[in-house]
Order: sequence, then C-alpha cells, then structure tokens
Amino acid sequence: MNDDSQHSGPADPASTSTAAPASAAPASANAAPSGHDLTHRRFYKAEQEAGFVESQPKESPQQQDPAYRLAFRDTDFLLREELRPVRFQLELLKPEMLLDEAAIASTLVVYGSARIPSPEQAQAGIDAASDPRQRAVAERLAAKARYYDQARRLAQIAADAAIVEDGKRHFVVCSGGGPSIMEAANRGAADAGAESIGLNITLRHENAPNAYVTPHLSFQFHYFALRKMHFLLRARAVAVFPGGFGTFDEFFELLTLVQTGKMRPIPILLFGGDFWDRVIDFSALADEGMINAEDLSLFHRVETADEAWAHIAAFYDLKSANEGAAT
Repeated sequence: MNDDSQHSGPADPASTSTAAPASAAPASANAAPSGHDLTHRRFYKAEQEAGFVESQPKESPQQQDPAYRLAFRDTDFLLREELRPVRFQLELLKPEMLLDEAAIASTLVVYGSARIPSPEQAQAGIDAASDPRQRAVAERLAAKARYYDQARRLAQIAADAAIVEDGKRHFVVCSGGGPSIMEAANRGAADAGAESIGLNITLRHENAPNAYVTPHLSFQFHYFALRKMHFLLRARAVAVFPGGFGTFDEFFELLTLVQTGKMRPIPILLFGGDFWDRVIDFSALADEGMINAEDLSLFHRVETADEAWAHIAAFYDLKSANEGAAT
C-alpha cells in the first residue's frame, strides 16, 4: 500500500512537526488542521496546483512547450476535435451546477422569435422599410408586437407567484437570452423583481444577452443540443410564441419527447392561433396518419398570459400546492 505522505504535497507548515505526545492537550477547534487529522485534505486542489505552476518561471524549452501545460489550463488542447466529448460534459455540468447552487428546482421556459418588435419599436421597423415587400413584412411583425406584451406578462405572473418548496424555487423564468420574445420574458421577471435565466448560443453574428437576464444566471453555449437539453431538464411548463426555424426546432423536439414517452407531459402553451394555423396544418398531420389524433392534445392553444397561467395552475394545482410554501 502506498504511503500517502510520499504522494501528496505537505498540508501546512504545522504538519511538518512530529506528532504530539499522547499526554499533550488537545488542539483547539480553531487551530490549523494537522497533517495527522483524518479529515485533512491530502492533495492540493487543482486551483492551488495551477497557482504553483503559474508562479514558476518558464525558462527551459520543456517548460515553454505547449505539451507541458496542465491539460485543464490548455485551451488549445481543450478545443481539439478529439475533446468534443469533454466539451459536451462541461456544457452539461456548468449550468447544471450553477442552477442547483442558485436553488432553482424548476423553470417556466419561453420559446419565440428573435424578430418580433416590442410595441415601442414596432413603428420604427415599419418606417425603416425601404421597399413595399419589406414594409409588408415589417407590418406583419408589428402586428405581432402584442405577443411581446403577453410574454412579458406571463413571466411577471410566474415571478409574482414566487413558488418555493423545501428551499427550492419553482417556475423561474428561462428564455434563450436574446432579443424580442426572449427579452420580453426576462423583462417580465425583472418587472416583478425576480431573477431569470438566459441560455444564449454562440453565433457568427453578434448575440449578446438581453439586459434583463440575471447576470449570474446568464449562460453561453456552443452546442445547440446541450442548450436544448438545459431548456427542458428543469422545465415544468413551456410557452411557445410565434417564431422561425429555431422556435420550430425547440417546439417539435419537445413534442417528440412527450409523444414518445421520453419526457413526462407538461403544459405546452401555444400562443398565436392565427400564426400557427397559417404556417402548420396540425390536423393534416393526423389526417395523413403521420401522428395520432390524440397527439394534437399534447399542446394547448392560448392567446393571453392569464389564460396560459390558468392552465399551468390547474395542471399542478398550484393554489393548494402553494398554501404551505415559504415565499
């Protein structure tokens, strides 16, 4: 069996002295831990070891070569193709650990467009149009500005509910962290003085978090797959507003997970009946036998935030569940 003292760094200066005789008085509870203490750490923490390395002069060719870097400090190494599984793990672990430390047990997720303007910006988009087609598109987007208000209102309702059980927060608002509908969700939580989550994705064009995301709950992802996983790991309800490819991707993956039984049913609230009826014929999918007729009940159409929250509250019996909750 290996001698532990030969394979770890010294604990502290006091640990280098010889053991005290059995008759000696017991050490004070506030004294520095002895190297003979059963609970004392035998190995330096990674951050301590990294500090040792960084404080040493790198004079030799061996020390200056990238091969000599500590692997967890070597960004070039971590970005290699072969390290993709490790990067997957890091993107899974970091948000999971920080959300757990923030005592967030469940979320209300908001999906939706990054292009729908707020009511204050709607006319500016129309005025900026340079041709009839652009103006028509801008007018259609402006007509959807009401969904910005509804996303903001829904987030405010969830935040005002302030549901806490066993010290864990529930229905914490979570968005993609970007503009438009995502901004509205984070903004609604901020209106109520509550924290909210933003799950941003790195893109070639600029994609900074919106100003309403709580800074220590603002995450950035490289992998869409890991981002979508974090959307749903804590989700207890999902509100889906009009959107494009990204919203479709998130919405249909959620439907697939519930349809196939990989995920238990949760309230899925589909805002904007006119929009969805125009872009997707759900009934035709059932008529063609591509889905079962009962699959159409996996989501519920709503138009207002109050209607959506009423469905969530009924699904979870929130009134009775919250009676004894600490807030």
